[in-house]
Amino acid sequence: MWKRALRFFFANRIAQHVVFWMVALLMMTVLYSIYIKSFWASLHFSIYFWMIQVVYFYAVGYWVIPRTLLKRKYKSFVFSALLCGLTAILLFRLVEIFYADPYVYQFLNKLNQSIVWDKIQGSVWDQLIRFSAFMNAAEQTNMVVWFAIAIRLFKLYWERREAAVEAELNFLKSQIHPHFLFNTLNSLYALTLNRSPQAPSVVIGLSQILRYILYECDTPTVKLSKELDIIEQYISLERLRSDADLDIHLGITGVVENQEIAPLLLLPLVENAFKHGVQETVESRWINMQLVVTGTHLSFKISNAKPKSVPSKPMVPKGNIGLANIRKRLQLVYPNEHQLRIYGEEEDVFAVIVEIKLDRQAEADFPLSMGEYQPELAQKYE
Repeated sequence: MWKRALRFFFANRIAQHVVFWMVALLMMTVLYSIYIKSFWASLHFSIYFWMIQVVYFYAVGYWVIPRTLLKRKYKSFVFSALLCGLTAILLFRLVEIFYADPYVYQFLNKLNQSIVWDKIQGSVWDQLIRFSAFMNAAEQTNMVVWFAIAIRLFKLYWERREAAVEAELNFLKSQIHPHFLFNTLNSLYALTLNRSPQAPSVVIGLSQILRYILYECDTPTVKLSKELDIIEQYISLERLRSDADLDIHLGITGVVENQEIAPLLLLPLVENAFKHGVQETVESRWINMQLVVTGTHLSFKISNAKPKSVPSKPMVPKGNIGLANIRKRLQLVYPNEHQLRIYGEEEDVFAVIVEIKLDRQAEADFPLSMGEYQPELAQKYE
């Protein structure tokens, strides 16, 4: 029951506001009751002060800020906020002068009939412009309100930051879609020119991968096992269009069930390896992939052969967005919880190692192993 109530509270903004202002009213009432020795009597006039604070907050937080501060109209914001503040202070003092102070004085007079309270001495105008009373009203009016406004500003900043990150992630993922489709259609085009019997299998495999990319990758995370299934399907596609001398090893060690990972994070690395590791200029064509999951730590190491003659910036030809895309996504999705290392200095090998902290730890305690695991190649580049 408590869990359900907490879920409702954190998911319902109206409930959060109601609880906040009920707590604010309770605190104000308790503070006044210490002075006049009556909780219900202090509640009687605290409600009026509380109403002023509520109107003040929503006027600034939901009218002034969206129309001035969020539109970078800083002078208008300062002027409007000061106007709202002065109006609230004036109303607070008027409630004190005409209602709260006489009400409090009655209780103080019952406790001590000889009491003389300087705050209520003088005319209405004298009480209104009394500096000490004015500053006291300013403090009581603004303290809770600007604390609430600070929370409001922080939430607005966080929501805008999250929206910007989500938009950038969606843009980065959208880059992968046409990039992958373009490369695969090129392969399919080559097969159809030769009237290869493998073309229908390529179309079926491509449709399965595209279904995953278009319909299952619109969430922050996906099952790691599903991502690995797509990688296996992609490898199968590449095997269909590659020669028999292509040597491919995929090793998976550790628990992958119930683990989650950002979608399309590993597939571009595999695609990049196939794009450059199976060129005709490569003498020995091979690709080695090793994925190790230890608790919540994932390590993916992929290496492939390089052509004999490489450009000055190896493995990053014009139009290749794979590595740059992954680097940026890692910074956004796994800030301070990832490592991306690229090794390309060796004469005939290019390697990429990605290490991330997974969002969820698997509940199963059995290892899933497939393919051939070859740790010596990864150790060579550590």
